[in-house]
Amino acid sequence: MNKIPKIDSIEELARFWDTHDIVDFEEDLEEVEEPIFERNTESVMRIRLPAEQAEALKRLAMSRGVDEADIVEEWVREKLRAS
Repeated sequence: MNKIPKIDSIEELARFWDTHDIVDFEEDLEEVEEPIFERNTESVMRIRLPAEQAEALKRLAMSRGVDEADIVEEWVREKLRAS
């Protein structure tokens, strides 16, 4: 009977299943009682900034080598912890 290979990348896994049928691997399968994947509990929010503030945020992010969203997220966390 065929065995499902251990694959390191999602691309390799996709190529494998593009050329194979799951019914050939029924002996390797097991029933799952609990969900393996949990839903992401994060929310995405948009904010409006005047162009001057947005530019200042971009410059700050570039100087730190991070994304603007990372800085805003850090600031929000700090403010919420302090409140």
